[in-house]
Amino acid sequence: MGFIAQYNSVSTVLEQIDDAINTINELNVWAKWGIGAFLTLVALGFMRLILKKVVLDFVKKTKFDWDDKLFAPVSKRIYFFVITAGFHLSMNWIVGDDSDFAFTFLPLIQAIYIILSASLLSVAFKVLIPELMSRFSDPTSVTVSGSNSLIIFIFRAAVWFGGLYLALSELGIELFGVLASLAVFSLIIGLAMQQTLGNIVNSFMLALDQPFEVGDRIEVEGKMGSVVSVGILSTKILTHEENLVVIPNNSLVNSTVINHARGGGDGVGRRISLVQDIGVGYDEDISHVKYTVLQLMRECPYVLKKPDPRVLLIELGDFAKVFRMYGWVEDYSDEYVARDWLLKNIDERFKSEGIEIPFPTSVEISGKASVGFNKNHKNASVRKARLQMVKEDKQLNKERAAAKEEIEIITEKLKDPDLDKKTKTLLEEDLRELNSLLSMFEAGGDD
Repeated sequence: MGFIAQYNSVSTVLEQIDDAINTINELNVWAKWGIGAFLTLVALGFMRLILKKVVLDFVKKTKFDWDDKLFAPVSKRIYFFVITAGFHLSMNWIVGDDSDFAFTFLPLIQAIYIILSASLLSVAFKVLIPELMSRFSDPTSVTVSGSNSLIIFIFRAAVWFGGLYLALSELGIELFGVLASLAVFSLIIGLAMQQTLGNIVNSFMLALDQPFEVGDRIEVEGKMGSVVSVGILSTKILTHEENLVVIPNNSLVNSTVINHARGGGDGVGRRISLVQDIGVGYDEDISHVKYTVLQLMRECPYVLKKPDPRVLLIELGDFAKVFRMYGWVEDYSDEYVARDWLLKNIDERFKSEGIEIPFPTSVEISGKASVGFNKNHKNASVRKARLQMVKEDKQLNKERAAAKEEIEIITEKLKDPDLDKKTKTLLEEDLRELNSLLSMFEAGGDD
Protein backbone atom coordinates (compact mmCIF):
# COMPACT_ATOMS: atom_id res chain seq x y z
CA MET A 1 0.00 0.00 0.00
CA GLY A 2 2.84 2.42 0.85
CA PHE A 3 4.47 1.83 -2.53
CA ILE A 4 1.21 2.46 -4.37
CA ALA A 5 0.69 5.70 -2.42
CA GLN A 6 4.17 6.95 -3.31
CA TYR A 7 3.60 6.04 -6.95
CA ASN A 8 0.33 7.93 -7.01
CA SER A 9 2.01 10.94 -5.36
CA VAL A 10 4.80 11.03 -7.94
CA SER A 11 2.30 10.65 -10.76
CA THR A 12 0.29 13.56 -9.38
CA VAL A 13 3.41 15.74 -9.26
CA LEU A 14 4.35 14.81 -12.82
CA GLU A 15 0.83 15.59 -14.01
CA GLN A 16 0.96 18.97 -12.30
CA ILE A 17 4.33 19.72 -13.94
CA ASP A 18 2.97 18.63 -17.29
CA ASP A 19 -0.06 20.86 -16.83
CA ALA A 20 2.16 23.79 -15.86
CA ILE A 21 4.29 23.25 -18.97
CA ASN A 22 1.22 23.10 -21.18
CA THR A 23 -0.09 26.28 -19.54
CA ILE A 24 3.22 28.05 -20.16
CA ASN A 25 3.32 26.83 -23.76
CA GLU A 26 -0.15 28.31 -24.31
CA LEU A 27 0.97 31.77 -23.19
CA ASN A 28 1.41 34.54 -25.72
CA VAL A 29 4.76 35.32 -27.30
CA TRP A 30 5.62 38.26 -25.05
CA ALA A 31 4.91 36.24 -21.91
CA LYS A 32 7.20 33.50 -23.17
CA TRP A 33 9.95 36.01 -23.90
CA GLY A 34 9.51 37.32 -20.36
CA ILE A 35 9.86 33.83 -18.91
CA GLY A 36 12.93 33.24 -21.09
CA ALA A 37 14.48 36.49 -19.87
CA PHE A 38 13.70 35.59 -16.26
CA LEU A 39 15.30 32.14 -16.59
CA THR A 40 18.30 33.71 -18.31
CA LEU A 41 18.74 36.10 -15.38
CA VAL A 42 18.44 33.18 -12.96
CA ALA A 43 21.14 31.26 -14.89
CA LEU A 44 23.27 34.40 -14.98
CA GLY A 45 22.95 34.84 -11.20
CA PHE A 46 23.77 31.19 -10.60
CA MET A 47 26.85 31.41 -12.83
CA ARG A 48 27.96 34.61 -11.06
CA LEU A 49 27.58 32.85 -7.70
CA ILE A 50 29.71 29.90 -8.89
CA LEU A 51 32.40 32.18 -10.24
CA LYS A 52 32.54 34.46 -7.19
CA LYS A 53 32.22 31.87 -4.43
CA VAL A 54 33.98 28.85 -5.91
CA VAL A 55 36.26 29.80 -8.78
CA LEU A 56 37.50 33.11 -7.32
CA ASP A 57 38.29 31.53 -3.95
CA PHE A 58 40.32 28.85 -5.73
CA VAL A 59 42.13 31.46 -7.84
CA LYS A 60 43.08 33.48 -4.78
CA LYS A 61 44.59 30.41 -3.11
CA THR A 62 46.93 29.62 -6.00
CA LYS A 63 50.43 31.11 -6.14
CA PHE A 64 50.19 31.96 -9.85
CA ASP A 65 49.50 35.44 -11.18
CA TRP A 66 48.16 34.45 -14.59
CA ASP A 67 44.90 33.00 -13.22
CA ASP A 68 44.22 36.26 -11.34
CA LYS A 69 44.69 38.18 -14.59
CA LEU A 70 42.44 35.78 -16.50
CA PHE A 71 39.55 35.74 -14.02
CA ALA A 72 37.99 39.15 -14.76
CA PRO A 73 38.07 39.06 -18.59
CA VAL A 74 37.00 35.40 -18.74
CA SER A 75 34.13 36.05 -16.30
CA LYS A 76 32.77 38.87 -18.45
CA ARG A 77 32.80 36.67 -21.55
CA ILE A 78 31.10 33.81 -19.68
CA TYR A 79 28.31 36.19 -18.60
CA PHE A 80 27.83 37.30 -22.19
CA PHE A 81 27.84 33.66 -23.31
CA VAL A 82 25.05 32.84 -20.79
CA ILE A 83 22.97 35.76 -22.08
CA THR A 84 23.46 34.66 -25.70
CA ALA A 85 22.66 31.04 -24.86
CA GLY A 86 19.54 32.17 -22.98
CA PHE A 87 18.35 34.13 -26.01
CA HIS A 88 19.13 31.16 -28.30
CA LEU A 89 17.22 28.67 -26.17
CA SER A 90 14.31 31.06 -25.71
CA MET A 91 14.10 31.57 -29.46
CA ASN A 92 14.08 27.83 -30.12
CA TRP A 93 11.33 27.37 -27.54
CA ILE A 94 9.15 30.22 -28.68
CA VAL A 95 9.43 30.29 -32.48
CA GLY A 96 11.08 26.93 -33.26
CA ASP A 97 14.01 26.13 -35.50
CA ASP A 98 12.16 26.29 -38.80
CA SER A 99 10.62 29.74 -38.56
CA ASP A 100 11.76 32.73 -40.57
CA PHE A 101 12.71 34.50 -37.34
CA ALA A 102 15.03 31.64 -36.32
CA PHE A 103 16.41 31.42 -39.87
CA THR A 104 17.27 35.13 -39.69
CA PHE A 105 18.84 35.21 -36.24
CA LEU A 106 20.45 31.75 -36.05
CA PRO A 107 23.49 32.69 -38.22
CA LEU A 108 23.96 35.82 -36.12
CA ILE A 109 23.89 33.77 -32.92
CA GLN A 110 26.36 31.27 -34.37
CA ALA A 111 28.62 34.17 -35.34
CA ILE A 112 28.39 35.52 -31.79
CA TYR A 113 29.43 32.12 -30.41
CA ILE A 114 32.45 32.11 -32.72
CA ILE A 115 33.43 35.67 -31.78
CA LEU A 116 33.12 34.81 -28.08
CA SER A 117 35.36 31.76 -28.54
CA ALA A 118 37.93 33.85 -30.42
CA SER A 119 37.77 36.49 -27.71
CA LEU A 120 38.41 33.90 -24.97
CA LEU A 121 41.36 32.46 -26.86
CA SER A 122 42.70 35.94 -27.56
CA VAL A 123 42.65 37.02 -23.93
CA ALA A 124 44.26 33.69 -22.96
CA PHE A 125 47.14 34.42 -25.37
CA LYS A 126 47.45 37.93 -23.96
CA VAL A 127 47.95 36.65 -20.41
CA LEU A 128 49.70 33.32 -20.92
CA ILE A 129 52.29 34.14 -23.60
CA PRO A 130 54.38 36.49 -21.37
CA GLU A 131 54.22 33.88 -18.59
CA LEU A 132 55.41 31.10 -20.89
CA MET A 133 58.18 33.22 -22.42
CA SER A 134 59.50 34.31 -19.02
CA ARG A 135 59.35 30.74 -17.72
CA PHE A 136 61.21 29.07 -20.58
CA SER A 137 63.51 31.85 -21.80
CA ASP A 138 67.18 31.98 -20.83
CA PRO A 139 67.70 34.95 -18.47
CA THR A 140 71.21 35.51 -19.85
CA SER A 141 70.12 35.76 -23.47
CA VAL A 142 69.18 38.83 -25.46
CA THR A 143 65.66 39.97 -24.80
CA VAL A 144 63.98 42.22 -27.29
CA SER A 145 62.03 44.92 -25.48
CA GLY A 146 58.60 45.07 -27.05
CA SER A 147 58.91 41.54 -28.45
CA ASN A 148 56.32 40.12 -26.06
CA SER A 149 53.70 42.61 -27.18
CA LEU A 150 54.56 41.93 -30.82
CA ILE A 151 54.25 38.14 -30.41
CA ILE A 152 51.00 38.60 -28.52
CA PHE A 153 49.72 40.86 -31.30
CA ILE A 154 50.60 38.26 -33.96
CA PHE A 155 48.87 35.41 -32.14
CA ARG A 156 45.82 37.47 -31.25
CA ALA A 157 45.60 38.81 -34.79
CA ALA A 158 45.70 35.24 -36.12
CA VAL A 159 42.95 34.18 -33.70
CA TRP A 160 40.78 37.16 -34.54
CA PHE A 161 41.34 36.71 -38.26
CA GLY A 162 40.21 33.08 -38.03
CA GLY A 163 37.28 34.00 -35.80
CA LEU A 164 36.12 36.82 -38.07
CA TYR A 165 36.49 34.58 -41.12
CA LEU A 166 34.28 31.87 -39.60
CA ALA A 167 31.80 34.39 -38.16
CA LEU A 168 31.41 36.23 -41.47
CA SER A 169 31.08 32.89 -43.27
CA GLU A 170 28.08 32.13 -41.03
CA LEU A 171 26.58 35.44 -42.13
CA GLY A 172 27.27 34.66 -45.79
CA ILE A 173 30.10 37.18 -46.18
CA GLU A 174 33.32 36.01 -47.85
CA LEU A 175 36.23 37.63 -46.00
CA PHE A 176 38.81 36.89 -48.68
CA GLY A 177 36.66 38.67 -51.25
CA VAL A 178 36.69 41.77 -49.06
CA LEU A 179 40.44 41.51 -48.61
CA ALA A 180 40.99 41.06 -52.34
CA SER A 181 39.21 44.32 -52.96
CA LEU A 182 41.73 45.97 -50.62
CA ALA A 183 44.78 44.41 -52.32
CA VAL A 184 45.99 47.66 -53.87
CA PHE A 185 45.61 49.48 -50.57
CA SER A 186 47.47 46.66 -48.76
CA LEU A 187 50.30 46.86 -51.32
CA ILE A 188 50.70 50.59 -50.71
CA ILE A 189 50.76 50.04 -46.93
CA GLY A 190 53.31 47.23 -47.33
CA LEU A 191 55.66 49.36 -49.40
CA ALA A 192 55.35 52.24 -46.95
CA MET A 193 56.17 49.96 -44.01
CA GLN A 194 58.98 48.06 -45.72
CA GLN A 195 61.72 49.57 -43.54
CA THR A 196 59.60 49.22 -40.41
CA LEU A 197 58.87 45.55 -41.09
CA GLY A 198 62.56 44.98 -41.80
CA ASN A 199 63.48 46.48 -38.43
CA ILE A 200 60.90 44.26 -36.70
CA VAL A 201 62.16 41.09 -38.38
CA ASN A 202 65.80 41.97 -37.67
CA SER A 203 65.02 42.51 -33.99
CA PHE A 204 64.13 38.83 -33.78
CA MET A 205 67.23 37.93 -35.78
CA LEU A 206 69.27 39.69 -33.09
CA ALA A 207 67.45 37.76 -30.39
CA LEU A 208 68.20 34.47 -32.15
CA ASP A 209 71.83 35.20 -33.02
CA GLN A 210 72.58 36.87 -29.65
CA PRO A 211 75.60 38.97 -30.66
CA PHE A 212 75.26 40.97 -27.44
CA GLU A 213 73.14 41.40 -24.36
CA VAL A 214 71.54 44.38 -22.72
CA GLY A 215 74.35 45.95 -20.68
CA ASP A 216 77.19 44.83 -22.97
CA ARG A 217 79.60 47.43 -24.33
CA ILE A 218 79.52 47.33 -28.13
CA GLU A 219 80.98 49.35 -30.97
CA VAL A 220 78.99 49.95 -34.15
CA GLU A 221 80.11 52.24 -36.98
CA GLY A 222 82.51 54.11 -34.72
CA LYS A 223 79.95 54.53 -31.92
CA MET A 224 80.79 52.82 -28.63
CA GLY A 225 78.50 52.48 -25.65
CA SER A 226 76.53 50.16 -23.39
CA VAL A 227 73.40 48.53 -24.78
CA VAL A 228 70.39 50.05 -23.04
CA SER A 229 67.63 48.21 -24.88
CA VAL A 230 66.92 46.16 -27.98
CA GLY A 231 63.56 47.30 -29.30
CA ILE A 232 61.47 45.98 -32.16
CA LEU A 233 62.54 48.92 -34.34
CA SER A 234 65.92 50.02 -33.01
CA THR A 235 68.72 49.30 -30.56
CA LYS A 236 69.77 52.02 -28.12
CA ILE A 237 73.28 52.40 -26.72
CA LEU A 238 74.50 54.88 -24.11
CA THR A 239 77.95 56.33 -24.77
CA HIS A 240 80.52 57.38 -22.15
CA GLU A 241 79.45 60.98 -22.77
CA GLU A 242 75.89 60.04 -21.71
CA ASN A 243 74.62 60.39 -25.28
CA LEU A 244 71.84 58.04 -26.32
CA VAL A 245 72.55 56.61 -29.78
CA VAL A 246 69.59 55.03 -31.57
CA ILE A 247 70.60 52.51 -34.25
CA PRO A 248 67.91 51.03 -36.55
CA ASN A 249 67.97 47.26 -36.41
CA ASN A 250 68.38 47.12 -40.21
CA SER A 251 71.63 49.07 -39.95
CA LEU A 252 72.79 47.03 -36.96
CA VAL A 253 72.34 43.68 -38.73
CA ASN A 254 74.22 44.94 -41.80
CA SER A 255 77.12 46.41 -39.78
CA THR A 256 80.15 44.92 -38.07
CA VAL A 257 79.48 44.81 -34.33
CA ILE A 258 82.40 44.69 -31.89
CA ASN A 259 81.33 43.39 -28.48
CA HIS A 260 83.92 44.52 -25.94
CA ALA A 261 82.22 42.56 -23.15
CA ARG A 262 82.48 39.18 -24.85
CA GLY A 263 86.21 38.81 -25.44
CA GLY A 264 88.43 35.87 -24.61
CA GLY A 265 86.93 33.38 -27.01
CA ASP A 266 84.81 31.63 -24.40
CA GLY A 267 81.81 33.95 -24.65
CA VAL A 268 81.77 34.73 -20.93
CA GLY A 269 79.73 37.85 -20.41
CA ARG A 270 81.10 40.98 -18.73
CA ARG A 271 84.77 39.83 -18.78
CA ILE A 272 86.93 42.07 -20.94
CA SER A 273 90.53 41.96 -22.09
CA LEU A 274 92.79 44.75 -20.89
CA VAL A 275 95.52 45.63 -23.40
CA GLN A 276 97.88 48.53 -22.75
CA ASP A 277 101.13 49.55 -24.45
CA ILE A 278 103.99 51.20 -22.59
CA GLY A 279 107.29 52.45 -24.02
CA VAL A 280 110.66 52.54 -22.25
CA GLY A 281 114.12 53.78 -23.22
CA TYR A 282 116.57 51.65 -25.19
CA ASP A 283 118.97 51.57 -22.25
CA GLU A 284 116.47 49.64 -20.14
CA ASP A 285 116.80 45.90 -19.63
CA ILE A 286 113.93 43.91 -21.20
CA SER A 287 113.63 41.40 -18.35
CA HIS A 288 113.67 44.18 -15.78
CA VAL A 289 110.79 46.01 -17.48
CA LYS A 290 108.74 42.87 -18.11
CA TYR A 291 109.07 41.61 -14.55
CA THR A 292 108.28 45.01 -13.01
CA VAL A 293 105.11 45.43 -15.09
CA LEU A 294 104.09 41.79 -14.57
CA GLN A 295 104.33 42.20 -10.80
CA LEU A 296 102.09 45.24 -10.94
CA MET A 297 99.50 43.43 -13.06
CA ARG A 298 99.39 40.61 -10.53
CA GLU A 299 99.01 43.13 -7.71
CA CYS A 300 96.19 45.00 -9.45
CA PRO A 301 92.90 44.22 -7.63
CA TYR A 302 90.91 44.45 -10.87
CA VAL A 303 92.98 42.07 -13.03
CA LEU A 304 92.05 38.38 -12.89
CA LYS A 305 94.60 35.83 -11.75
CA LYS A 306 93.37 33.36 -14.38
CA PRO A 307 94.10 33.62 -17.28
CA ASP A 308 97.53 34.78 -16.15
CA PRO A 309 98.48 38.33 -17.11
CA ARG A 310 101.43 38.61 -19.48
CA VAL A 311 103.84 41.26 -20.75
CA LEU A 312 105.38 40.97 -24.23
CA LEU A 313 107.85 43.08 -26.18
CA ILE A 314 105.98 43.90 -29.40
CA GLU A 315 107.97 46.67 -31.08
CA LEU A 316 111.36 48.34 -31.28
CA GLY A 317 110.21 51.85 -32.11
CA ASP A 318 112.09 54.94 -33.21
CA PHE A 319 112.66 56.15 -29.68
CA ALA A 320 111.39 53.37 -27.37
CA LYS A 321 111.02 49.67 -26.73
CA VAL A 322 107.26 49.09 -26.70
CA PHE A 323 105.83 46.49 -24.31
CA ARG A 324 102.23 45.31 -24.34
CA MET A 325 100.37 44.26 -21.21
CA TYR A 326 97.74 41.52 -21.55
CA GLY A 327 95.23 40.83 -18.81
CA TRP A 328 91.57 40.23 -18.08
CA VAL A 329 89.21 42.39 -16.04
CA GLU A 330 86.33 40.50 -14.46
CA ASP A 331 83.74 43.21 -15.09
CA TYR A 332 84.16 45.41 -18.16
CA SER A 333 82.76 48.36 -16.21
CA ASP A 334 86.05 48.30 -14.26
CA GLU A 335 88.23 48.59 -17.36
CA TYR A 336 89.06 52.28 -17.00
CA VAL A 337 89.55 52.00 -13.25
CA ALA A 338 91.96 49.11 -13.79
CA ARG A 339 93.83 51.02 -16.50
CA ASP A 340 94.09 54.06 -14.23
CA TRP A 341 95.44 51.90 -11.37
CA LEU A 342 98.05 50.28 -13.61
CA LEU A 343 99.30 53.47 -15.26
CA LYS A 344 99.54 55.30 -11.94
CA ASN A 345 101.47 52.49 -10.27
CA ILE A 346 103.66 51.89 -13.32
CA ASP A 347 104.69 55.53 -13.27
CA GLU A 348 105.55 55.35 -9.57
CA ARG A 349 107.27 51.94 -9.80
CA PHE A 350 109.32 52.97 -12.84
CA LYS A 351 110.60 55.99 -10.92
CA SER A 352 111.60 53.84 -7.97
CA GLU A 353 113.23 51.25 -10.27
CA GLY A 354 114.98 53.87 -12.40
CA ILE A 355 113.19 52.83 -15.61
CA GLU A 356 112.96 55.67 -18.10
CA ILE A 357 109.84 56.47 -20.14
CA PRO A 358 111.26 58.42 -23.12
CA PHE A 359 109.78 61.49 -24.76
CA PRO A 360 108.72 61.17 -28.43
CA THR A 361 110.87 64.14 -29.44
CA SER A 362 114.42 64.55 -30.70
CA VAL A 363 115.92 66.56 -27.86
CA GLU A 364 119.11 66.30 -25.90
CA ILE A 365 118.36 64.94 -22.45
CA SER A 366 120.67 65.98 -19.67
CA GLY A 367 121.61 63.60 -16.90
CA LYS A 368 119.83 65.63 -14.25
CA ALA A 369 116.86 63.28 -14.18
CA SER A 370 119.01 60.46 -12.84
CA VAL A 371 121.06 62.52 -10.41
CA GLY A 372 120.94 60.96 -6.98
CA PHE A 373 119.62 57.62 -8.20
CA ASN A 374 121.35 54.58 -6.75
CA LYS A 375 122.75 52.72 -9.77
CA ASN A 376 123.76 49.78 -7.62
CA HIS A 377 120.15 49.41 -6.53
CA LYS A 378 119.02 49.42 -10.16
CA ASN A 379 121.64 46.89 -11.18
CA ALA A 380 120.50 44.59 -8.38
CA SER A 381 116.88 44.99 -9.51
CA VAL A 382 117.88 44.19 -13.09
CA ARG A 383 119.72 41.02 -12.07
CA LYS A 384 116.78 39.89 -9.94
CA ALA A 385 114.31 40.63 -12.74
CA ARG A 386 116.39 38.67 -15.26
CA LEU A 387 116.44 35.60 -13.02
CA GLN A 388 112.71 35.85 -12.40
CA MET A 389 111.91 36.33 -16.08
CA VAL A 390 113.92 33.22 -16.98
CA LYS A 391 111.63 31.30 -14.65
CA GLU A 392 108.57 33.08 -16.04
CA ASP A 393 109.57 32.32 -19.64
CA LYS A 394 110.19 28.66 -18.85
CA GLN A 395 106.82 28.43 -17.13
CA LEU A 396 105.15 30.25 -20.02
CA ASN A 397 106.67 27.92 -22.61
CA LYS A 398 105.66 24.93 -20.54
CA GLU A 399 102.06 26.19 -20.26
CA ARG A 400 101.88 26.92 -23.99
CA ALA A 401 103.20 23.48 -24.89
CA ALA A 402 100.76 21.84 -22.49
CA ALA A 403 97.88 23.91 -23.87
CA LYS A 404 98.73 23.00 -27.47
CA GLU A 405 98.97 19.33 -26.56
CA GLU A 406 95.62 19.51 -24.76
CA ILE A 407 94.06 21.23 -27.78
CA GLU A 408 95.20 18.39 -30.03
CA ILE A 409 93.78 15.79 -27.61
CA ILE A 410 90.41 17.57 -27.38
CA THR A 411 90.27 18.03 -31.16
CA GLU A 412 90.74 14.30 -31.64
CA LYS A 413 88.05 13.53 -29.06
CA LEU A 414 85.58 15.83 -30.82
CA LYS A 415 85.98 13.78 -34.00
CA ASP A 416 84.33 10.82 -32.26
CA PRO A 417 80.82 10.44 -33.81
CA ASP A 418 79.54 8.56 -30.74
CA LEU A 419 80.27 11.46 -28.40
CA ASP A 420 77.20 12.44 -26.35
CA LYS A 421 75.95 16.02 -26.46
CA LYS A 422 76.84 16.92 -22.86
CA THR A 423 80.44 15.69 -23.16
CA LYS A 424 80.81 17.42 -26.51
CA THR A 425 79.64 20.72 -25.02
CA LEU A 426 82.12 20.46 -22.13
CA LEU A 427 84.98 19.63 -24.51
CA GLU A 428 84.10 22.58 -26.74
CA GLU A 429 84.13 24.89 -23.71
CA ASP A 430 87.57 23.58 -22.70
CA LEU A 431 88.80 24.08 -26.27
CA ARG A 432 87.61 27.69 -26.34
CA GLU A 433 89.33 28.38 -23.02
CA LEU A 434 92.61 26.92 -24.25
CA ASN A 435 92.42 28.87 -27.50
CA SER A 436 91.73 31.96 -25.42
CA LEU A 437 94.96 31.45 -23.50
CA LEU A 438 97.01 30.97 -26.67
CA SER A 439 95.43 33.85 -28.59
CA MET A 440 96.83 36.38 -26.12
CA PHE A 441 100.39 35.51 -27.17
CA GLU A 442 100.00 34.38 -30.74
CA ALA A 443 98.26 37.62 -31.70
CA GLY A 444 101.68 39.25 -31.83
CA GLY A 445 101.42 42.98 -32.21
CA ASP A 446 97.75 43.02 -33.27
CA ASP A 447 95.50 45.09 -31.10
